[in-house]
Amino acid sequence: MVNKMKLHMKPCAVVFLVLSLALSIPQTLAQCTSSLYRTYDGSCNNVVNPSWGAANTPFVRIVNPKYADGKSTPPLATDGSELPNPRVLSVEVFQEGVQNSPRFSLANMQFGQIVAHDMALTRGVRDPLPCCANGRLQPNRSPRCFAIPVSPDDPVFSARGIDCLGLIRTFTTCDENPTTCTRAEQINAVTHFLDLSVVYGNSAQEVQTLREPNSGLLKVEVRDGQDWPPRHPNASTTCTLKTPTEVCYLTGDGRANQSPQLAILQITFVREHNRIARQLKTLNPTWLPDKLFEEARRINIAQYQHIVFEEWLPAFLGRNFMIERQLLYQPGVATNDYSQTIHPAVINSHTTAAFRFFHSSIQGFLKLYEESRISMSKVDINDHTNNPTILEQASSRYPDLLRGLTTQPMGLNDISLDPATKHFLFRFNNMFGTDLKSLDIQRGRDHGLGGYNDFVFLCLNQRATTWEDYNQLLVPGAVNLLSIYYKSVNDLDLSVGLAFEKKIDGTESGMVMRCILADQFRRTRKGDRFFYQNGNHFNARQLSEIRKANMARILCDTTTDVTRIQSSAFLLPSTTNPLVTCSSLPTPNLREF
Repeated sequence: MVNKMKLHMKPCAVVFLVLSLALSIPQTLAQCTSSLYRTYDGSCNNVVNPSWGAANTPFVRIVNPKYADGKSTPPLATDGSELPNPRVLSVEVFQEGVQNSPRFSLANMQFGQIVAHDMALTRGVRDPLPCCANGRLQPNRSPRCFAIPVSPDDPVFSARGIDCLGLIRTFTTCDENPTTCTRAEQINAVTHFLDLSVVYGNSAQEVQTLREPNSGLLKVEVRDGQDWPPRHPNASTTCTLKTPTEVCYLTGDGRANQSPQLAILQITFVREHNRIARQLKTLNPTWLPDKLFEEARRINIAQYQHIVFEEWLPAFLGRNFMIERQLLYQPGVATNDYSQTIHPAVINSHTTAAFRFFHSSIQGFLKLYEESRISMSKVDINDHTNNPTILEQASSRYPDLLRGLTTQPMGLNDISLDPATKHFLFRFNNMFGTDLKSLDIQRGRDHGLGGYNDFVFLCLNQRATTWEDYNQLLVPGAVNLLSIYYKSVNDLDLSVGLAFEKKIDGTESGMVMRCILADQFRRTRKGDRFFYQNGNHFNARQLSEIRKANMARILCDTTTDVTRIQSSAFLLPSTTNPLVTCSSLPTPNLREF
Protein backbone atom coordinates (compact mmCIF):
# COMPACT_ATOMS: atom_id res chain seq x y z
CA MET A 1 0.00 0.00 0.00
CA VAL A 2 2.87 2.36 0.71
CA ASN A 3 3.36 2.96 -3.02
CA LYS A 4 -0.28 2.70 -3.99
CA MET A 5 -2.13 4.92 -1.56
CA LYS A 6 -4.00 7.55 -3.51
CA LEU A 7 -3.25 10.90 -1.97
CA HIS A 8 -5.78 12.70 -4.15
CA MET A 9 -8.80 12.79 -1.90
CA LYS A 10 -12.02 11.75 -3.53
CA PRO A 11 -15.06 13.96 -2.85
CA CYS A 12 -16.68 13.23 0.46
CA ALA A 13 -20.14 13.38 -1.08
CA VAL A 14 -21.06 10.36 0.97
CA VAL A 15 -24.67 9.40 1.16
CA PHE A 16 -25.56 9.80 4.82
CA LEU A 17 -26.64 6.71 6.63
CA VAL A 18 -30.38 6.36 7.01
CA LEU A 19 -31.39 6.50 10.62
CA SER A 20 -34.46 4.50 11.56
CA LEU A 21 -35.19 6.35 14.73
CA ALA A 22 -38.32 6.93 16.76
CA LEU A 23 -37.53 10.41 18.03
CA SER A 24 -39.83 12.67 19.95
CA ILE A 25 -39.81 15.43 17.33
CA PRO A 26 -42.68 17.88 17.79
CA GLN A 27 -45.68 17.38 15.55
CA THR A 28 -45.36 20.99 14.42
CA LEU A 29 -42.42 20.03 12.24
CA ALA A 30 -44.81 18.75 9.63
CA GLN A 31 -46.67 22.07 9.56
CA CYS A 32 -44.12 24.46 8.15
CA THR A 33 -45.30 27.95 7.33
CA SER A 34 -43.74 30.33 4.84
CA SER A 35 -41.45 32.78 6.62
CA LEU A 36 -38.68 35.19 5.71
CA TYR A 37 -36.81 34.12 8.83
CA ARG A 38 -35.32 30.88 10.07
CA THR A 39 -36.96 29.21 13.06
CA TYR A 40 -35.17 29.18 16.40
CA ASP A 41 -35.16 25.41 16.76
CA GLY A 42 -33.92 24.83 13.20
CA SER A 43 -37.11 23.09 12.09
CA CYS A 44 -38.63 23.74 8.67
CA ASN A 45 -35.34 24.86 7.17
CA ASN A 46 -35.89 22.00 4.77
CA VAL A 47 -39.59 22.07 3.89
CA VAL A 48 -39.52 18.52 2.48
CA ASN A 49 -37.77 17.08 5.55
CA PRO A 50 -38.68 19.57 8.29
CA SER A 51 -36.67 17.89 11.05
CA TRP A 52 -33.36 18.01 9.15
CA GLY A 53 -30.96 20.20 11.11
CA ALA A 54 -33.41 20.84 13.96
CA ALA A 55 -32.40 20.80 17.61
CA ASN A 56 -32.78 17.46 19.40
CA THR A 57 -32.19 15.36 16.30
CA PRO A 58 -29.34 12.86 15.81
CA PHE A 59 -25.94 13.53 14.36
CA VAL A 60 -25.31 11.76 11.05
CA ARG A 61 -22.49 9.39 10.24
CA ILE A 62 -20.29 9.03 7.20
CA VAL A 63 -18.67 5.83 8.54
CA ASN A 64 -20.58 3.09 10.34
CA PRO A 65 -20.05 2.92 14.12
CA LYS A 66 -17.84 0.26 15.70
CA TYR A 67 -19.90 -0.62 18.74
CA ALA A 68 -18.55 -3.83 20.26
CA ASP A 69 -22.02 -5.36 20.41
CA GLY A 70 -23.20 -3.75 17.19
CA LYS A 71 -25.65 -1.61 19.12
CA SER A 72 -24.19 0.64 21.81
CA THR A 73 -21.25 -0.69 23.85
CA PRO A 74 -17.88 1.03 23.32
CA PRO A 75 -15.53 -0.54 20.76
CA LEU A 76 -12.80 -3.03 21.57
CA ALA A 77 -9.51 -3.74 19.85
CA THR A 78 -9.52 -5.99 16.80
CA ASP A 79 -8.45 -8.98 18.91
CA GLY A 80 -11.24 -8.37 21.43
CA SER A 81 -9.05 -6.83 24.11
CA GLU A 82 -9.39 -3.34 25.59
CA LEU A 83 -8.13 -0.41 23.55
CA PRO A 84 -5.17 1.53 25.01
CA ASN A 85 -5.97 3.57 28.10
CA PRO A 86 -6.75 7.17 27.02
CA ARG A 87 -4.81 8.73 29.90
CA VAL A 88 -1.75 6.62 29.11
CA LEU A 89 -1.97 7.74 25.49
CA SER A 90 -2.29 11.36 26.57
CA VAL A 91 0.75 11.17 28.86
CA GLU A 92 3.05 8.95 26.81
CA VAL A 93 2.08 9.63 23.20
CA PHE A 94 1.16 13.31 23.28
CA GLN A 95 3.76 15.88 24.26
CA GLU A 96 3.41 18.52 26.93
CA GLY A 97 3.88 22.25 26.48
CA VAL A 98 2.75 24.72 23.87
CA GLN A 99 4.66 26.03 20.90
CA ASN A 100 3.33 29.42 19.85
CA SER A 101 1.86 29.69 16.37
CA PRO A 102 3.96 32.08 14.26
CA ARG A 103 0.88 33.01 12.24
CA PHE A 104 -2.41 32.81 14.13
CA SER A 105 -3.78 34.84 17.01
CA LEU A 106 -5.63 33.32 19.93
CA ALA A 107 -8.84 34.68 18.36
CA ASN A 108 -8.47 32.01 15.69
CA MET A 109 -8.73 29.19 18.23
CA GLN A 110 -11.41 30.92 20.29
CA PHE A 111 -13.63 31.63 17.30
CA GLY A 112 -13.42 27.92 16.49
CA GLN A 113 -14.99 27.19 19.86
CA ILE A 114 -17.86 29.56 19.06
CA VAL A 115 -18.45 27.73 15.77
CA ALA A 116 -18.25 24.34 17.50
CA HIS A 117 -20.73 25.39 20.19
CA ASP A 118 -23.03 26.98 17.62
CA MET A 119 -23.27 23.71 15.68
CA ALA A 120 -23.32 21.07 18.38
CA LEU A 121 -24.04 20.15 21.98
CA THR A 122 -24.40 16.44 22.57
CA ARG A 123 -27.37 15.66 24.80
CA GLY A 124 -26.54 14.28 28.20
CA VAL A 125 -22.90 15.35 28.23
CA ARG A 126 -23.46 17.32 31.43
CA ASP A 127 -25.94 15.01 33.18
CA PRO A 128 -25.09 14.93 36.93
CA LEU A 129 -24.92 11.15 37.28
CA PRO A 130 -22.77 9.26 39.83
CA CYS A 131 -19.52 8.05 38.30
CA CYS A 132 -16.11 9.30 39.43
CA ALA A 133 -15.98 11.97 42.15
CA ASN A 134 -12.84 13.41 43.74
CA GLY A 135 -10.77 10.90 41.82
CA ARG A 136 -12.65 7.88 43.19
CA LEU A 137 -15.13 5.57 41.51
CA GLN A 138 -18.51 5.89 43.18
CA PRO A 139 -20.10 2.74 44.65
CA ASN A 140 -23.49 3.23 42.98
CA ARG A 141 -22.36 4.27 39.53
CA SER A 142 -24.74 5.11 36.75
CA PRO A 143 -24.86 2.62 33.85
CA ARG A 144 -23.70 5.55 31.74
CA CYS A 145 -20.51 5.96 33.77
CA PHE A 146 -17.52 5.59 31.43
CA ALA A 147 -14.72 6.77 33.69
CA ILE A 148 -11.10 6.70 32.57
CA PRO A 149 -8.85 4.62 34.88
CA VAL A 150 -5.73 6.40 36.13
CA SER A 151 -2.58 4.36 36.62
CA PRO A 152 -0.99 4.25 40.11
CA ASP A 153 2.23 5.51 38.52
CA ASP A 154 0.61 8.41 36.65
CA PRO A 155 3.24 11.18 36.69
CA VAL A 156 0.78 13.81 37.92
CA PHE A 157 -2.48 12.39 39.22
CA SER A 158 -1.00 9.59 41.34
CA ALA A 159 0.47 12.21 43.71
CA ARG A 160 -3.08 13.08 44.73
CA GLY A 161 -4.35 9.51 44.85
CA ILE A 162 -6.58 10.02 41.83
CA ASP A 163 -7.86 6.69 40.50
CA CYS A 164 -10.14 7.88 37.71
CA LEU A 165 -11.21 10.77 35.50
CA GLY A 166 -14.95 11.18 35.27
CA LEU A 167 -16.87 10.86 32.03
CA ILE A 168 -20.57 10.14 31.50
CA ARG A 169 -21.74 8.49 28.28
CA THR A 170 -23.89 10.87 26.27
CA PHE A 171 -27.62 10.37 25.82
CA THR A 172 -28.59 8.33 22.75
CA THR A 173 -31.60 7.18 20.83
CA CYS A 174 -31.30 3.86 22.68
CA ASP A 175 -31.67 5.68 26.00
CA GLU A 176 -34.71 7.44 24.59
CA ASN A 177 -36.38 4.34 23.13
CA PRO A 178 -34.61 1.26 24.54
CA THR A 179 -37.19 -1.27 23.36
CA THR A 180 -37.18 -0.26 19.70
CA CYS A 181 -33.62 0.99 19.24
CA THR A 182 -31.34 -1.12 17.06
CA ARG A 183 -28.26 1.14 17.10
CA ALA A 184 -27.34 4.03 19.37
CA GLU A 185 -27.08 7.47 17.77
CA GLN A 186 -26.10 10.52 19.76
CA ILE A 187 -28.44 13.51 19.73
CA ASN A 188 -27.62 17.16 19.07
CA ALA A 189 -29.35 19.36 21.64
CA VAL A 190 -28.85 22.51 19.54
CA THR A 191 -29.56 23.37 15.92
CA HIS A 192 -27.08 21.94 13.42
CA PHE A 193 -26.82 25.23 11.49
CA LEU A 194 -24.50 28.22 11.63
CA ASP A 195 -27.27 30.38 13.05
CA LEU A 196 -25.80 31.98 16.19
CA SER A 197 -27.91 29.77 18.42
CA VAL A 198 -25.22 30.54 21.00
CA VAL A 199 -26.74 34.04 21.05
CA TYR A 200 -30.43 33.45 20.31
CA GLY A 201 -31.03 30.02 21.84
CA ASN A 202 -32.63 26.94 20.33
CA SER A 203 -36.37 27.47 20.70
CA ALA A 204 -38.98 30.19 20.38
CA GLN A 205 -39.50 29.90 24.12
CA GLU A 206 -35.83 30.36 24.94
CA VAL A 207 -35.40 33.48 22.83
CA GLN A 208 -38.20 35.16 24.75
CA THR A 209 -36.05 34.97 27.88
CA LEU A 210 -33.16 36.60 26.00
CA ARG A 211 -34.83 39.52 24.19
CA GLU A 212 -36.50 42.70 25.33
CA PRO A 213 -40.25 42.18 24.77
CA ASN A 214 -41.07 45.61 23.38
CA SER A 215 -38.01 46.38 21.30
CA GLY A 216 -35.76 44.74 18.77
CA LEU A 217 -32.96 44.40 21.30
CA LEU A 218 -31.45 41.52 23.21
CA LYS A 219 -31.60 41.93 26.96
CA VAL A 220 -28.54 43.51 28.54
CA GLU A 221 -27.60 44.96 31.90
CA VAL A 222 -25.63 48.21 32.04
CA ARG A 223 -22.72 48.33 34.47
CA ASP A 224 -19.95 50.93 34.40
CA GLY A 225 -21.38 52.27 31.17
CA GLN A 226 -21.08 48.94 29.35
CA ASP A 227 -23.71 46.46 28.11
CA TRP A 228 -23.44 42.95 29.54
CA PRO A 229 -25.63 39.89 29.02
CA PRO A 230 -28.15 39.43 31.86
CA ARG A 231 -27.07 37.68 35.02
CA HIS A 232 -27.97 34.01 34.90
CA PRO A 233 -30.97 33.30 37.16
CA ASN A 234 -29.50 29.91 38.11
CA ALA A 235 -25.86 30.94 38.32
CA SER A 236 -24.93 28.31 40.91
CA THR A 237 -25.80 25.51 38.49
CA THR A 238 -24.02 27.10 35.53
CA CYS A 239 -20.96 28.84 36.94
CA THR A 240 -18.44 28.32 39.73
CA LEU A 241 -18.78 31.47 41.79
CA LYS A 242 -16.90 32.31 44.98
CA THR A 243 -19.26 35.10 46.03
CA PRO A 244 -22.83 36.05 45.07
CA THR A 245 -21.58 39.28 43.50
CA GLU A 246 -19.52 37.51 40.84
CA VAL A 247 -21.00 37.37 37.35
CA CYS A 248 -22.43 34.51 35.35
CA TYR A 249 -24.01 35.42 32.03
CA LEU A 250 -27.28 34.22 30.53
CA THR A 251 -26.91 33.69 26.78
CA GLY A 252 -28.26 31.30 24.18
CA ASP A 253 -25.65 28.70 25.17
CA GLY A 254 -24.95 27.28 28.61
CA ARG A 255 -21.22 27.00 27.89
CA ALA A 256 -20.75 30.76 27.39
CA ASN A 257 -19.01 31.21 30.74
CA GLN A 258 -16.38 28.48 30.28
CA SER A 259 -13.52 30.94 29.82
CA PRO A 260 -13.12 34.73 29.77
CA GLN A 261 -12.16 34.80 26.09
CA LEU A 262 -15.09 32.62 25.07
CA ALA A 263 -17.34 34.98 27.04
CA ILE A 264 -15.85 37.94 25.14
CA LEU A 265 -16.94 36.48 21.79
CA GLN A 266 -20.38 35.62 23.18
CA ILE A 267 -20.74 39.20 24.41
CA THR A 268 -19.45 40.50 21.08
CA PHE A 269 -22.33 39.01 19.09
CA VAL A 270 -24.91 40.12 21.68
CA ARG A 271 -23.64 43.69 21.46
CA GLU A 272 -23.43 43.46 17.67
CA HIS A 273 -27.09 42.48 17.46
CA ASN A 274 -28.07 45.52 19.48
CA ARG A 275 -25.77 47.81 17.51
CA ILE A 276 -27.44 46.65 14.28
CA ALA A 277 -30.95 46.90 15.77
CA ARG A 278 -30.41 50.46 17.00
CA GLN A 279 -29.17 51.58 13.60
CA LEU A 280 -32.06 49.87 11.83
CA LYS A 281 -34.51 51.56 14.21
CA THR A 282 -33.06 54.95 13.33
CA LEU A 283 -33.27 54.19 9.62
CA ASN A 284 -36.72 52.54 9.82
CA PRO A 285 -38.63 54.17 12.69
CA THR A 286 -41.95 52.55 11.69
CA TRP A 287 -40.71 48.97 12.02
CA LEU A 288 -42.40 47.00 14.78
CA PRO A 289 -40.24 45.32 17.46
CA ASP A 290 -40.52 41.80 16.01
CA LYS A 291 -39.47 42.91 12.54
CA LEU A 292 -36.62 44.94 13.99
CA PHE A 293 -35.40 41.98 16.04
CA GLU A 294 -35.61 39.49 13.17
CA GLU A 295 -33.89 41.81 10.68
CA ALA A 296 -31.05 42.50 13.12
CA ARG A 297 -30.78 38.77 13.81
CA ARG A 298 -30.57 37.77 10.15
CA ILE A 299 -27.91 40.43 9.43
CA ASN A 300 -25.93 39.36 12.50
CA ILE A 301 -26.08 35.72 11.36
CA ALA A 302 -25.18 36.64 7.77
CA GLN A 303 -22.09 38.57 8.89
CA TYR A 304 -21.08 35.65 11.10
CA GLN A 305 -21.54 33.09 8.29
CA HIS A 306 -19.49 35.29 5.97
CA ILE A 307 -16.67 35.47 8.52
CA VAL A 308 -16.73 31.68 9.03
CA PHE A 309 -16.47 30.85 5.34
CA GLU A 310 -14.44 33.75 3.95
CA GLU A 311 -12.17 34.77 6.81
CA TRP A 312 -11.76 31.84 9.21
CA LEU A 313 -12.18 28.49 7.44
CA PRO A 314 -9.72 29.06 4.55
CA ALA A 315 -6.81 28.93 7.02
CA PHE A 316 -7.68 25.34 7.84
CA LEU A 317 -8.83 24.00 4.49
CA GLY A 318 -6.99 26.24 2.01
CA ARG A 319 -8.80 28.84 -0.10
CA ASN A 320 -8.08 27.13 -3.43
CA PHE A 321 -9.36 23.81 -2.09
CA MET A 322 -12.53 25.50 -0.84
CA ILE A 323 -13.12 27.06 -4.27
CA GLU A 324 -12.50 23.70 -5.90
CA ARG A 325 -15.08 22.05 -3.62
CA GLN A 326 -17.57 24.92 -4.03
CA LEU A 327 -17.34 25.89 -0.39
CA LEU A 328 -16.24 29.29 -1.66
CA TYR A 329 -16.77 30.97 -5.01
CA GLN A 330 -14.78 33.51 -6.94
CA PRO A 331 -16.04 37.07 -6.38
CA GLY A 332 -19.00 37.88 -8.58
CA VAL A 333 -19.94 34.26 -9.29
CA ALA A 334 -23.56 33.25 -8.65
CA THR A 335 -23.67 31.30 -5.41
CA ASN A 336 -27.24 30.17 -4.81
CA ASP A 337 -26.34 26.51 -4.38
CA TYR A 338 -28.86 25.37 -1.78
CA SER A 339 -30.13 21.82 -2.29
CA GLN A 340 -33.00 20.30 -0.33
CA THR A 341 -31.44 16.86 -0.92
CA ILE A 342 -28.35 17.70 1.15
CA HIS A 343 -28.71 16.78 4.81
CA PRO A 344 -27.39 19.72 6.90
CA ALA A 345 -26.86 17.76 10.11
CA VAL A 346 -23.57 17.75 11.96
CA ILE A 347 -21.44 14.66 11.32
CA ASN A 348 -20.70 12.68 14.48
CA SER A 349 -17.02 12.25 13.64
CA HIS A 350 -16.75 15.97 12.91
CA THR A 351 -18.00 17.18 16.29
CA THR A 352 -16.54 14.31 18.33
CA ALA A 353 -13.08 14.13 16.75
CA ALA A 354 -12.12 16.27 13.75
CA PHE A 355 -13.41 19.62 15.03
CA ARG A 356 -11.61 19.20 18.34
CA PHE A 357 -8.28 19.81 16.61
CA PHE A 358 -7.95 23.28 18.14
CA HIS A 359 -7.76 21.82 21.66
CA SER A 360 -3.99 21.67 21.14
CA SER A 361 -4.04 25.41 20.41
CA ILE A 362 -5.44 26.43 23.81
CA GLN A 363 -3.10 28.60 25.86
CA GLY A 364 -2.94 28.05 29.60
CA PHE A 365 -2.27 31.71 30.29
CA LEU A 366 -4.19 34.65 28.88
CA LYS A 367 -2.20 37.84 28.38
CA LEU A 368 -3.60 41.33 28.91
CA TYR A 369 -2.40 44.05 26.52
CA GLU A 370 -2.53 47.81 26.72
CA GLU A 371 -3.52 49.85 23.67
CA SER A 372 0.21 50.17 22.88
CA ARG A 373 0.21 46.34 22.67
CA ILE A 374 2.54 46.03 25.63
CA SER A 375 1.62 43.03 27.78
CA MET A 376 1.82 43.89 31.45
CA SER A 377 0.19 40.83 33.02
CA LYS A 378 -1.34 37.41 32.43
CA VAL A 379 -3.87 35.17 34.14
CA ASP A 380 -4.16 31.39 34.49
CA ILE A 381 -7.13 30.20 32.42
CA ASN A 382 -8.03 27.57 35.02
CA ASP A 383 -8.43 30.24 37.70
CA HIS A 384 -11.31 31.67 35.67
CA THR A 385 -13.05 28.53 34.39
CA ASN A 386 -16.84 28.92 34.45
CA ASN A 387 -16.35 32.34 36.04
CA PRO A 388 -15.94 35.34 33.70
CA THR A 389 -15.99 37.88 36.53
CA ILE A 390 -12.53 39.14 35.53
CA LEU A 391 -14.14 40.88 32.54
CA GLU A 392 -15.87 43.31 34.89
CA GLN A 393 -13.26 43.62 37.66
CA ALA A 394 -12.05 46.93 36.22
CA SER A 395 -13.05 49.03 33.26
CA SER A 396 -9.79 48.13 31.50
CA ARG A 397 -10.05 44.36 31.92
CA TYR A 398 -12.37 43.65 28.99
CA PRO A 399 -10.42 45.68 26.39
CA ASP A 400 -7.10 44.40 27.79
CA LEU A 401 -8.23 40.79 27.37
CA LEU A 402 -9.74 41.51 23.96
CA ARG A 403 -6.40 42.92 22.78
CA GLY A 404 -4.85 39.74 24.14
CA LEU A 405 -7.29 37.73 22.07
CA THR A 406 -6.00 39.36 18.88
CA THR A 407 -2.33 39.84 19.89
CA GLN A 408 -1.34 36.69 21.79
CA PRO A 409 -0.42 33.72 19.57
CA MET A 410 -2.53 30.61 19.78
CA GLY A 411 -0.73 27.31 20.30
CA LEU A 412 0.34 25.29 17.31
CA ASN A 413 -2.13 22.76 15.98
CA ASP A 414 0.07 19.76 16.78
CA ILE A 415 0.53 16.84 19.20
CA SER A 416 1.47 18.99 22.18
CA LEU A 417 -0.95 20.15 24.86
CA ASP A 418 -0.65 22.89 27.41
CA PRO A 419 -0.43 21.48 30.97
CA ALA A 420 -3.49 23.63 31.72
CA THR A 421 -5.60 21.29 29.58
CA LYS A 422 -3.63 18.09 30.18
CA HIS A 423 -3.71 18.01 33.98
CA PHE A 424 -5.59 21.02 35.32
CA LEU A 425 -8.74 21.41 33.20
CA PHE A 426 -11.78 22.28 35.34
CA ARG A 427 -9.68 22.07 38.51
CA PHE A 428 -11.63 24.93 40.14
CA ASN A 429 -10.29 25.08 43.72
CA ASN A 430 -8.42 21.77 43.55
CA MET A 431 -4.74 21.15 42.91
CA PHE A 432 -5.45 19.11 39.76
CA GLY A 433 -8.32 18.85 37.31
CA THR A 434 -8.91 16.53 34.38
CA ASP A 435 -7.28 15.83 31.01
CA LEU A 436 -8.85 17.17 27.83
CA LYS A 437 -7.03 14.80 25.47
CA SER A 438 -8.06 11.77 27.52
CA LEU A 439 -11.66 12.98 27.44
CA ASP A 440 -11.53 13.48 23.66
CA ILE A 441 -10.27 9.94 23.08
CA GLN A 442 -12.80 8.41 25.47
CA ARG A 443 -15.65 10.45 23.98
CA GLY A 444 -14.87 9.10 20.52
CA ARG A 445 -15.15 5.57 21.90
CA ASP A 446 -18.35 6.47 23.73
CA HIS A 447 -19.83 7.45 20.35
CA GLY A 448 -18.55 4.28 18.69
CA LEU A 449 -16.60 6.23 16.09
CA GLY A 450 -14.93 4.20 13.39
CA GLY A 451 -11.16 4.01 13.61
CA TYR A 452 -8.76 6.26 11.73
CA ASN A 453 -8.27 3.55 9.10
CA ASP A 454 -11.99 3.45 8.37
CA PHE A 455 -11.84 7.14 7.51
CA VAL A 456 -8.68 6.65 5.46
CA PHE A 457 -10.70 4.23 3.36
CA LEU A 458 -13.62 6.64 3.10
CA CYS A 459 -11.47 9.55 2.01
CA LEU A 460 -8.70 7.87 -0.02
CA ASN A 461 -10.39 4.66 -1.16
CA GLN A 462 -7.48 2.70 0.27
CA ARG A 463 -6.98 1.03 3.62
CA ALA A 464 -3.74 0.63 5.59
CA THR A 465 -2.78 -3.00 6.10
CA THR A 466 0.57 -2.40 7.84
CA TRP A 467 1.79 0.38 10.10
CA GLU A 468 4.25 1.47 7.43
CA ASP A 469 1.31 2.30 5.17
CA TYR A 470 0.52 5.24 7.48
CA ASN A 471 3.89 6.90 6.80
CA GLN A 472 2.45 8.87 3.89
CA LEU A 473 -0.25 10.38 6.07
CA LEU A 474 1.32 10.76 9.51
CA VAL A 475 4.26 12.83 10.73
CA PRO A 476 7.70 11.18 10.94
CA GLY A 477 8.06 8.96 13.99
CA ALA A 478 4.32 8.58 14.50
CA VAL A 479 4.14 5.02 13.21
CA ASN A 480 6.92 3.77 15.49
CA LEU A 481 5.32 5.45 18.49
CA LEU A 482 1.69 4.51 17.89
CA SER A 483 2.46 0.87 17.06
CA ILE A 484 3.79 0.45 20.62
CA TYR A 485 0.34 1.13 22.07
CA TYR A 486 -2.07 -0.09 19.40
CA LYS A 487 -2.02 -3.77 18.45
CA SER A 488 -3.50 -3.26 14.98
CA VAL A 489 -3.62 -0.50 12.37
CA ASN A 490 -7.40 -0.86 12.57
CA ASP A 491 -7.43 0.01 16.29
CA LEU A 492 -6.00 3.53 15.93
CA ASP A 493 -8.53 6.01 17.36
CA LEU A 494 -9.74 8.62 14.90
CA SER A 495 -8.85 11.57 17.15
CA VAL A 496 -5.34 10.22 17.72
CA GLY A 497 -4.69 9.56 14.04
CA LEU A 498 -5.94 13.01 13.06
CA ALA A 499 -3.61 14.67 15.58
CA PHE A 500 -0.57 13.00 14.01
CA GLU A 501 -1.44 13.82 10.39
CA LYS A 502 0.97 15.73 8.19
CA LYS A 503 -0.41 19.17 7.33
CA ILE A 504 -1.18 19.81 3.68
CA ASP A 505 0.91 22.73 2.45
CA GLY A 506 -0.74 26.06 3.17
CA THR A 507 -3.38 24.59 5.49
CA GLU A 508 -3.84 23.52 9.10
CA SER A 509 -5.29 20.11 8.23
CA GLY A 510 -4.15 16.69 7.07
CA MET A 511 -5.75 14.56 4.38
CA VAL A 512 -8.40 12.82 6.48
CA MET A 513 -9.06 15.88 8.63
CA ARG A 514 -9.70 17.97 5.52
CA CYS A 515 -11.97 15.28 4.11
CA ILE A 516 -14.22 15.31 7.18
CA LEU A 517 -14.28 19.10 7.51
CA ALA A 518 -15.01 19.56 3.80
CA ASP A 519 -17.97 17.19 3.96
CA GLN A 520 -19.30 18.93 7.05
CA PHE A 521 -19.08 22.47 5.72
CA ARG A 522 -20.54 21.38 2.38
CA ARG A 523 -23.61 20.26 4.34
CA THR A 524 -23.52 23.38 6.50
CA ARG A 525 -23.51 25.68 3.48
CA LYS A 526 -25.51 23.86 0.81
CA GLY A 527 -28.01 22.26 3.17
CA ASP A 528 -29.05 25.56 4.79
CA ARG A 529 -31.95 27.20 2.94
CA PHE A 530 -31.25 30.43 4.80
CA PHE A 531 -27.50 30.57 4.11
CA TYR A 532 -26.64 34.21 3.55
CA GLN A 533 -25.52 33.84 -0.08
CA ASN A 534 -28.80 32.26 -1.10
CA GLY A 535 -30.22 35.01 -3.33
CA ASN A 536 -33.72 34.51 -1.97
CA HIS A 537 -32.85 36.28 1.29
CA PHE A 538 -30.63 39.25 0.43
CA ASN A 539 -30.57 41.20 -2.80
CA ALA A 540 -27.35 41.92 -4.68
CA ARG A 541 -26.74 45.27 -2.99
CA GLN A 542 -27.35 43.83 0.46
CA LEU A 543 -25.02 40.91 -0.23
CA SER A 544 -22.36 43.36 -1.31
CA GLU A 545 -22.67 45.02 2.09
CA ILE A 546 -22.61 41.74 4.02
CA ARG A 547 -19.33 40.88 2.28
CA LYS A 548 -17.74 43.90 3.97
CA ALA A 549 -18.17 42.28 7.39
CA ASN A 550 -14.98 41.28 9.18
CA MET A 551 -14.15 40.10 12.68
CA ALA A 552 -11.80 42.99 13.44
CA ARG A 553 -14.40 45.69 12.83
CA ILE A 554 -17.06 43.85 14.83
CA LEU A 555 -14.67 43.53 17.78
CA CYS A 556 -13.95 47.26 17.53
CA ASP A 557 -17.61 48.26 17.24
CA THR A 558 -18.57 46.28 20.34
CA THR A 559 -15.70 47.35 22.61
CA THR A 560 -14.76 50.67 24.14
CA ASP A 561 -11.15 51.83 24.49
CA VAL A 562 -9.92 49.76 21.55
CA THR A 563 -9.08 52.17 18.74
CA ARG A 564 -6.62 50.10 16.70
CA ILE A 565 -6.58 46.51 15.54
CA GLN A 566 -5.10 44.48 12.68
CA SER A 567 -7.50 44.04 9.74
CA SER A 568 -7.23 40.23 9.89
CA ALA A 569 -8.08 39.53 13.52
CA PHE A 570 -7.39 35.79 13.23
CA LEU A 571 -3.80 36.50 12.15
CA LEU A 572 -1.14 38.01 14.37
CA PRO A 573 -0.20 41.66 13.89
CA SER A 574 2.74 41.94 11.51
CA THR A 575 4.23 44.12 8.81
CA THR A 576 1.74 42.61 6.37
CA ASN A 577 -1.12 42.76 8.89
CA PRO A 578 -0.42 46.00 10.75
CA LEU A 579 -2.54 47.73 13.35
CA VAL A 580 -4.93 50.20 11.75
CA THR A 581 -7.55 52.53 13.14
CA CYS A 582 -10.87 50.81 13.72
CA SER A 583 -12.74 53.43 11.71
CA SER A 584 -10.67 52.60 8.61
CA LEU A 585 -12.03 49.04 8.47
CA PRO A 586 -15.02 48.33 6.20
CA THR A 587 -18.46 47.70 7.67
CA PRO A 588 -21.85 47.03 6.04
CA ASN A 589 -23.98 50.07 5.23
CA LEU A 590 -27.29 49.26 6.90
CA ARG A 591 -29.15 51.77 4.71
CA GLU A 592 -29.34 48.98 2.12
CA PHE A 593 -31.53 46.91 4.47
